[in-house]
Amino acid sequence: MAKTLKKDPKTIFHTTEKSNFILNMTEEQYSRLASRGLVIGMLLIPLFTIFPEVNDYKFSYAMTAGGLAVGGVISMILAIIALMKKYLPKAAKLPVCAFGAMILWGIVSLINGYDAGVGFYGFTERYEGLLAIAFYGCFFITAITLKRRSAVKLVINGVIAVGALNGIISLVQILTRKLSHYDYVGWIGEEDLFLNAASGLSLSPLFLAMLLTLSLTAALIAFINSDNKKCRIIYLVSAALFSFVMMYTYSLLGICGFAFALIAAAVVAFRQKAPKLRLVALPVAAAFAGLAVCLINAGAFGVKDSYELHDGKIAWYADGYIRAGASGPVNDSILEIDDTSTYYWYTIEKTMDIIGDNKLVGTGPEQLVYPQLRSAAGYEDVVDMLRHTKNSMVFDKVNNEYLYTAATRGIPSLIALIMILVPVLIAGAKAAHRKKYTEVTLLFTLTVGGVLLFLIGCSSIAYAPVFWTVAGASCAEFENDAVTAAEKTEDKKSGTEDSEAVQTVKKPANASKKGGSKAKKKK
Repeated sequence: MAKTLKKDPKTIFHTTEKSNFILNMTEEQYSRLASRGLVIGMLLIPLFTIFPEVNDYKFSYAMTAGGLAVGGVISMILAIIALMKKYLPKAAKLPVCAFGAMILWGIVSLINGYDAGVGFYGFTERYEGLLAIAFYGCFFITAITLKRRSAVKLVINGVIAVGALNGIISLVQILTRKLSHYDYVGWIGEEDLFLNAASGLSLSPLFLAMLLTLSLTAALIAFINSDNKKCRIIYLVSAALFSFVMMYTYSLLGICGFAFALIAAAVVAFRQKAPKLRLVALPVAAAFAGLAVCLINAGAFGVKDSYELHDGKIAWYADGYIRAGASGPVNDSILEIDDTSTYYWYTIEKTMDIIGDNKLVGTGPEQLVYPQLRSAAGYEDVVDMLRHTKNSMVFDKVNNEYLYTAATRGIPSLIALIMILVPVLIAGAKAAHRKKYTEVTLLFTLTVGGVLLFLIGCSSIAYAPVFWTVAGASCAEFENDAVTAAEKTEDKKSGTEDSEAVQTVKKPANASKKGGSKAKKKK
């Protein structure tokens, strides 16, 4: 009888099949695993931030960095699997290579920087060094390699879930004036300034505004696209929450982000010819944003009784100087920090000067303060030096990610960043133009929003993983969840081979037993 040989499954280092599920998993299995890993990674960061927000005496914001580390390692494993399986689309090779080049040049910048430890791990209470940037790359690559529509939907819902978690904590901060570092944010003249600004679990109201811009845009467009009534209710409630909270960030980022979300959702609705009833989400969002402004103007919850923007006070003083200890004090005689436009232009001009002095390698990752520092007798620690009046007007963040990248990691890193974003936007625009799936348009819109936010905002470990996940998913080449004909045929073949192999193994054994019993009877 002819023997049927079973084809050996692919293995790593010739180990057992069970331990090599990576090489043998299908696109469907990988996409399911990758999407869950990305959502868990995005959620771990705000979840770990709960500890220092509840008790910052026992816990520091290193916990937030711990959340990024766990999520980053998960994404790194998934990215390695994707590269092993060759799931990377051809159109995504340029931005992935550019991301790799940005990290490599970051190493050069780190070596030539002021402090290698800060360059690698990030500044105290910021933790956005080169290691964090490498983790962002893993989120990006993993999202690019998603192959199934359900996986992409899960990622979109994950973006909304991260916003909802931040929104709920923000609501607690607003209503109770607890769990926040941004109740008192400085002074105006001789009077203390109490804003009760919301920061959620994003470390700063400005970072929260950037995150909620993506979450609000996703919720509005998902409401317009969804045919599931229960899902639409969840999206609408989420959009109302995000709109309300964004006004309590008292920032230009919050206003611009809110406006972008409404305009983008309206454009998508008209372009996709959505039912007119679905447009109800836009006035609902506007109504809740208006409610927040009215409550502030009425002096509700013990805050200042007029709505104004305080980007400078929040970013430089309350966050940079008080919470993080990464910036110096503000000298009112030099800078009118309550004037938002003056604050923006001052930091931009100073950053341009730093870029001019450090064109090639920058100051080192997250080391913008170092070239601005002035020595103070008796102080050796940088954080202590920043408390000294000699180091007034020293800031660690500029509200423009493109300038910040050039200043800290050199102009080559800025070029690499542009080479990442431009191909991603082109690929997303082409996919959205084909109108194959509504999720493609949503992801492309979120990516456009994130790229624009970088013009007036800076990256953070609370925001960046969400943005890079969205940016990666926007140029993913995914299909519906129905298993392809090729996969079905392959499964049938493997199943037939397995059954035939089992039969060929069992038959000789049975035959030998029968032969043995017959021999005994003859005797």
